[in-house]
Amino acid sequence: MNKGIAIVIGVAAIGWAAQAEDTRTGIFNERIKSLEVHLEGDALSPPVIILSVGDRIEIGFDHLAEEREYLRYELVHCNANWQPSQLVDTEFLNGFNQGNIDDYDYSQLTTTHYVHYWLTIPNDEVAPKVSGNYLLRIYEESDPEDTWLQCRFYVTEQTADIAASMTTRTDIDFNKTHQQLSITVNSEHSSVQDPFNDLTVVVQQNGRWDNEVTVHQPLRMSGRSVSVYEHLRPLIFDGGNEYRRMETVSVHYPGMGVEELSYHEPYYHARLMVDEPRNEDMYLYDETQHGRFTIREYNSDQSDIEADYVVVHFALDMPEKAGGMVFLDGDFTQRRFDPNSLMVYNRATGRYERNMLLKQGAYNYQYLWVPNGSNQGQTSVVEGDKYQTRNEYLIKVYARNPLDRYDRLIGVTMLSD
Repeated sequence: MNKGIAIVIGVAAIGWAAQAEDTRTGIFNERIKSLEVHLEGDALSPPVIILSVGDRIEIGFDHLAEEREYLRYELVHCNANWQPSQLVDTEFLNGFNQGNIDDYDYSQLTTTHYVHYWLTIPNDEVAPKVSGNYLLRIYEESDPEDTWLQCRFYVTEQTADIAASMTTRTDIDFNKTHQQLSITVNSEHSSVQDPFNDLTVVVQQNGRWDNEVTVHQPLRMSGRSVSVYEHLRPLIFDGGNEYRRMETVSVHYPGMGVEELSYHEPYYHARLMVDEPRNEDMYLYDETQHGRFTIREYNSDQSDIEADYVVVHFALDMPEKAGGMVFLDGDFTQRRFDPNSLMVYNRATGRYERNMLLKQGAYNYQYLWVPNGSNQGQTSVVEGDKYQTRNEYLIKVYARNPLDRYDRLIGVTMLSD
């Protein structure tokens, strides 16, 4: 992150079922692929911009088609719990809240034809003028009610100073399976009347939405403006494990994690090496990107339009387990537990399997176990929980005085060990 969003070295769950609207990042048209949302110029950053300093969010995606479609977009301002706020368009935007996606290009030298689209916010048509959570919705011009995809991003004021640290000596175990955060927020310059009651701290681990936590009150105050969040049970996270990695940067030779490459019209196929559970294994350090992916064709300077699509065959060699389901987790699944990310048990092979059409590139992924009736994935069953794991924690601080009509986002920081 840049321009005041600090990188800090060191370090009550939100239930989707309780929300009235599904505002999670997602793709709802099966021909839309490879959705990327990040700070312009930094593909590995979270989608966070600072209000009125010139930062821009960049959104890119592909439509598997021969011709361009006329696509439009609109923005929804949301509260800290990602439900639409009470603000009308003119209160949170400069410009009209509808715009055309005019930037696109056609795929070149690929067996799978697609149109690549990209969009930046703010732009000449629209610009956020207040901080908070924003949802971008994209639809076809001829059918505005049919959402093709949607994605979340943040606009922060960066008026609060946030300090954070992580320890594996938690309130429930010592160097075993958990990590605990301590967070200090100085809101002196954020126009907060009552920091003890008017602040909300939201913490996200590795880009996941299912185990995001919200804390409404600090443990204690230091002076009138410093809120201290420590020794709080919601700030204890499962350690998890380093993400697995695989690469399909070439369709001519197997990349990292690929056992076999082949072509069966109309697609290339990459059969990955069979994965196994790691919950009983010792921790092994690996340099990963915490679930992100990067589009890349090894022989191209224009991977956005020259990378091809490959059917990737995932396989997890694990006995069938009752009482829940196994899902693939990573940015390439939009962090959703749905049919697209569901691993299906194949009794003939004794493995959980899933085939996905993915654009060439480098991918991080992990397997999450989701118990029946739950919306939260568990790393313990397949990946294991290792206290040494290098996790990223995105910390967001919202403020809402009693007469406010929306949640201001007054500070964001990333904690990485």
